[in-house]
Amino acid sequence: MDADVTDPAVLRLASPVSPSDGPRLCAELTRLTATGATEIACDVSGVHTPQLAAVDALSRLRLTARRTGCHLRLRHPTPQLRALLELTGLAEPLGLEDTPRGSPWSADGE
Repeated sequence: MDADVTDPAVLRLASPVSPSDGPRLCAELTRLTATGATEIACDVSGVHTPQLAAVDALSRLRLTARRTGCHLRLRHPTPQLRALLELTGLAEPLGLEDTPRGSPWSADGE
């Protein structure tokens, strides 16, 4: 069965994130793109206490998405994860979604 490319495939990331999670998530993303998915939504709402292992896993996912030709977007980040990604300069490259209007992270600043 082929993936429905009208809806993005979903990966979920939750705390605690360990260093070994990055390769496993990248393998899952590769598997999803092999089934025809061209857009991957990574639900990060479960990352309540983000640490560098989460940043590393997300960075690896971004690189894997580029290599496989799919589009990766993060969904439902906690304020803590959003702040950490902003601090590291990875919010925009990771396609951070669900930016509250009027927040310092909104694209239009309204």
